[in-house]
Formats: sequence, structure tokens, C-alpha cells
Amino acid sequence: MTIYLGLGTNIGNKEENLTRAIVRLSLALGTCTAQSRFFETAPWGFESSNSFLNCCVAFETTLTPLELLDITERIERELGRTAKSEGGIYHDRVIDIDILLCDNLVMNTGRLTIPHPLMHKRDFVLQPLAEIAPEALHPILHKSIGLLLEELTECR
Repeated sequence: MTIYLGLGTNIGNKEENLTRAIVRLSLALGTCTAQSRFFETAPWGFESSNSFLNCCVAFETTLTPLELLDITERIERELGRTAKSEGGIYHDRVIDIDILLCDNLVMNTGRLTIPHPLMHKRDFVLQPLAEIAPEALHPILHKSIGLLLEELTECR
């Protein structure tokens, strides 16, 4: 299964935070098959004087989505993240790792929703994801990542 992850950080040494997260993901999941460049972006959904650095990565894995979630949450904790955003309340963070897509899987549990429910509204997700997987399809919206980015850009 091909998985796409979105990574973000807005405190500390941002390049190092992303690089360390990608290294740890590679140790846990295997070789990263694609990585976008790092994009500097404004905070989304909350006020902060700290800009974000974001990227997307792809891996091939046989893990279940919930096993993947356990690994990403463990890596976030190991890198210093102390709290997850809940109820639409966001805050500065050392690292955030979001599961965006897992092939064409659609799932919604109490712990995990795939595809990521807000990814099509976030340019900081779509820009790096379109760089590595412009033809990947959103399994609910039935549109390519490249088209979703184009539509989001046109709305602004």
C-alpha cells in the first residue's frame, strides 16, 4: 500500500525537525519512495508568530492504518510533541505527522479518518503533495491532488 504523510513544524530548528521525522519514519517504515521539498507557510487555523515548514513523503508499507498511526504518534512524542490538536484547537508544535492517503482507502474510526478530512482545504498539504503525487486521487472527491490544488488556488 502506498501511503502519503504530511509533516509540519513551526518551533525549534524546523529543517532539523522535519529531517529527523523523515529519518525516524524511514527506520520504522522502510525506504521513503518520494519526498517533497520543504515549503514555508503561514499558520492555518490559529494565530502564531511562527511560520511553518511543511513537506509530504510517500512510503510503501504493509502496515494497517492504525499501526501506522501508532508509529506516527510515537515518533511525534519522541521528537518532543506533547499534545495533539483536538476539537479544531491548534497550537505551535515541534512536529506534526498526518496520514493523508493510503492508496484508495476510505475509513473513519474514532482514532483515524482517511483520507485526511481537511487536506483538500489546505494549501500547505496540497502544494507538497502535488509535487510528489499530482495524479494521486482523493478517494472521496474523485479528483487528483493536482486538480484539488488548482481549485483551491483559484478560490483564493
